[in-house]
Amino acid sequence: MPHTQIPAPLIRWNEGGKDCSALWRSERGATAPRRVELADDTMSADSAYRLACAGTGLLWRGDFQNAKLLLAAMARRIDKVPARKKRKGNKPVDANTNASASAFHLHRQAQAQRARVLSCILIPFDADYGIPLRRAPDSKLACAEAWGDAHASGELNAAALNSVASLRELMGMTSAHEWRKKGIEIAALGKVGSTANNRIHPHYGVFSPVRGEYINLVAKAEFPPTFFDRVKFVAFDIGTGTGVLSAVLARREVTHIVATEIDARALVCARENLTKLGVMDHVKVIEANLFPEGKASLIVCNPPWLPARPSSPIERAVYDEGGLMLQGFLQGLAAHLAPNGEGWLLLSDLAEHLGLRTRAELLETFKTNGLKILNRIDVKPDHPKAADSSDPLYTARAKEVTSLWRLVAA
Repeated sequence: MPHTQIPAPLIRWNEGGKDCSALWRSERGATAPRRVELADDTMSADSAYRLACAGTGLLWRGDFQNAKLLLAAMARRIDKVPARKKRKGNKPVDANTNASASAFHLHRQAQAQRARVLSCILIPFDADYGIPLRRAPDSKLACAEAWGDAHASGELNAAALNSVASLRELMGMTSAHEWRKKGIEIAALGKVGSTANNRIHPHYGVFSPVRGEYINLVAKAEFPPTFFDRVKFVAFDIGTGTGVLSAVLARREVTHIVATEIDARALVCARENLTKLGVMDHVKVIEANLFPEGKASLIVCNPPWLPARPSSPIERAVYDEGGLMLQGFLQGLAAHLAPNGEGWLLLSDLAEHLGLRTRAELLETFKTNGLKILNRIDVKPDHPKAADSSDPLYTARAKEVTSLWRLVAA
């Protein structure tokens, strides 16, 4: 049976009386705007904002830096609080009310609407990812890291067609490129300035380990007694992402680690990071949905913390509708634990303060799946949003605690 290729999504517009089209790119899965108008340096922020709110895509033909200025001006219009709302008060999500979950979802809807409007400024790309605009940066490498090699063969590749993407997407790719190039220092992997490499380099689309408190929990928690039988001690790192927790375990002299991941970008990212850190001899990175075959003395998992729908692929590391990964981990944990083994569940209680999940529900899930709590290690987060009173989620964030739950088979 012949292979059927999925048609590449296109964006269409009229320019100079001629029908035009290009490959449409959207990492958040947005469809191409049905209506597209050309825009340049003469367009006012008010006009751009009005058109964007109506869902019109603005294909930029002016100076690239002016497009960034226009985007910033549109963002200010979105973020400006109307006078009537100021009188009522711009209240944060209140973790003490029964309406906190509803308020959280309304906040998420507002964020999604903001993203849709600001994604309406569109940037053209040549087949080699060059940007044919005045004062445009050279973002070819950043685009290649996110979209793949522009010169690779394949009918659906950008080499076959010019493309269009939102300016916000381009800015996200260039920011991710800088993160990947510079890396993030992880204290648990070695002291700053030491000879040991202590940097993790997140790839585009792979969640960056900026919340260091959960990494430190894994770095300091006491291993199960079976750790001292090194020959038989095996650890699983479920949903490894950048590979950071596997690296921490390897630096703690765990010599047999299996790291699983289902996301293709994360698999590449984890292997690259573990190789750079010099611990790949101790870690086997495999593609798997949750558990690999066999059993382990230690099984570590840092699932998405909030059971809500992600609005883009990058958000899947934080939002997991229905808490499916958490449920899957807990359902399979007991069956994959070796005798006297432990499961380390890394989980924030932010969902509880937002009314998305209760502590009683979590504890009941442990019990239902044949697990009991050995103990729990808690830490308060130290990220900037935890102290930002202007953040809409501040009331909940101020109470947040991140925990390492040590679970064993009942």
